[in-house]
Amino acid sequence: MMATHPFWTQFAVPLSCDDCIKDISKVLHRVSGIQKVEGNLEEQLLAIEGTVPPSAIVKAIQETGRDAILRGSGTSDNAAVSILETYYQSSNKKAAATEGSHQERYVRGLVRMVQVSSNVTVIDLTMLGVAPGRYFASIREFGDLKDGVCTVGPVWTNSSSGSSSGEVADCKPSDRRGDLGTVEVGGDGRGSVFLDRPLQVWEIIGRALVVAPRDDSLVGAEPLQNDENTVVGVIARSAGAWDNDKTVCSCSGKTLWQEREDEVKKGML
Repeated sequence: MMATHPFWTQFAVPLSCDDCIKDISKVLHRVSGIQKVEGNLEEQLLAIEGTVPPSAIVKAIQETGRDAILRGSGTSDNAAVSILETYYQSSNKKAAATEGSHQERYVRGLVRMVQVSSNVTVIDLTMLGVAPGRYFASIREFGDLKDGVCTVGPVWTNSSSGSSSGEVADCKPSDRRGDLGTVEVGGDGRGSVFLDRPLQVWEIIGRALVVAPRDDSLVGAEPLQNDENTVVGVIARSAGAWDNDKTVCSCSGKTLWQEREDEVKKGML
């Protein structure tokens, strides 16, 4: 699926010369929906305008033998990201783990969001390393990850407040603005979906996003529990295109590529 409104994304890419930019541009222009590709050899950056998900652009760049790191998308204050992790602990380690430590937490998904018009946000969701099957994605009322999916509340509704008990019997399906639909995960543990929803980024910042193998929003459904295939993350603001010029982390002193290597080892997409 492609978005109906074009938007800019910017990626850090290892570039040796102008021919690198030309080669990557040729590959990207073969992807339906990509309209413009601009390279900056000095800054080692590519800017792409189009209607395709950022994950598809990363995949196309990686097929040229190079890696890519998303540096920003859309404009200032209209982009968000959520890193999806498990909050599951196997029974043989629960006793040894301290309360709330969630020692077996792993990255299993990544969601990128860009508001492309006054009331439309595109959502690029990618999963990796979970069991095959159909998964249900939703934005929740709260962003409290103290106990993973057990403390994020019900699916976000039109109401300004939600029930911490997870009861949604009084909500019509049309009221649940946080229903994002489904994503199919194949036998290789990978799945992705690109969709748009009538919402604004500011409305969802600080809420949690859950992807689970069953739909708990149905009347009478049991609340979700943390397991190996249920993942959750808080939705946080992300840099717009051209907003992020960081090349070294001020906390660790690592370059963005060293950070990328560390995150990939943890399961980051």
